[in-house]
This record gives sequence, structure tokens and C-alpha cells, in this order.
Amino acid sequence: MTISTQFKAAAAASVLAMGGFAIAASGPALAHNHKEKPAQAQANIVQTAIGTGMHETLVAAVQAADLVDTLSSPGPFTVFAPTDTAFSALPDGTVSTLLEPANKGQLQNILTYHVVAGRIPAAQLSAAIKTNGGSYTFETVAGAELTASFAGENIVITDGAGGTSTVTMADVKTTNGVIHVTDGVFLPG
Repeated sequence: MTISTQFKAAAAASVLAMGGFAIAASGPALAHNHKEKPAQAQANIVQTAIGTGMHETLVAAVQAADLVDTLSSPGPFTVFAPTDTAFSALPDGTVSTLLEPANKGQLQNILTYHVVAGRIPAAQLSAAIKTNGGSYTFETVAGAELTASFAGENIVITDGAGGTSTVTMADVKTTNGVIHVTDGVFLPG
């Protein structure tokens, strides 16, 4: 089974596991717009990340992990996208070590830990935090959990290692999902 097939299977399983949260996030377009000309196509997740100028490390990692085709597929996906500055805050040598072919599996695991099946806008994530008493735990495509909470008005994500990252830009729309830019890299426990 190729990684793309595994990733799609994991995404489907994640959607099922998330129940109504993921289903509500991927509702159909409204029927009253069916006669309008389609808007100019937006870029997909990978194309958008390439165009930001602040996700070069993330794009290089996605390429090294052979996840470009998957993250360019219809999805939808929600990606928590660490900036280049976030990657540079990791211990020296971490990124270059992860980009080595021998570490492809570990890199795939870390990258898919930043992906959730379904299109989950910040308003929906905020509502889930409020509904669940101030924090909301959800499963990533990697099969591990992240927890979202608030720090003031900001959404903060806590990873399995106990690290926290702030969503610095939310709701970057793409054709196959949404990107939330983060100031940190998530690490599984």
C-alpha cells in the first residue's frame, strides 16, 4: 500500500472517528449558486503553502515525505502549518536530519500530525473549545491527538509532547481545505 493510499485511508478513518464535527465541516455548497459562473480556482494546500513565502521548510518537508500528491488531492483537509521561523526554533540539525531519506517515515508521521481530515474553520474550532469547557481534543490523520484551547483571544494547540503553538493566522482557504498558520511545530508524545 503506497503512502498516498495509507494517508487517504487514515483520513477517511479520521473523518469517521470525528463523527459530526468532520461531517459538519464538509457540508455541500448551496444549491442557489448553481447557475453562477465558477469563481477563479483557488490554489490547493500545497500550492498555497508554496506561495506564502513563509512555509519553505514545510514545503520541502512535504516533498521529502512524498505527501505532495496527497495534500493536493480533493481532501478536504485542515492543515496546521508551521512557519519557517517555527521550524528554525527546533534544535539544531533536527530539520536536516528529518529531511534525510532514511527518516522519511518519521517525517511523514510528524507532518500528518499537523493534518486533520475535513475542513475545520477557526469559528468551528472555537465553538468546539467553548462547548467542551475550554479545551477540545481531536485526532489528526497520524492517529495522535492535539488539544485546542484559548490563550486570551488566540487559539493555542497543545501537542502530545506538551508543547504549545499559537494559531497566528486562521482560515487560509484552499480548494481542498483550510490552513491555520502556527508559530510552532507539533511533536507527538
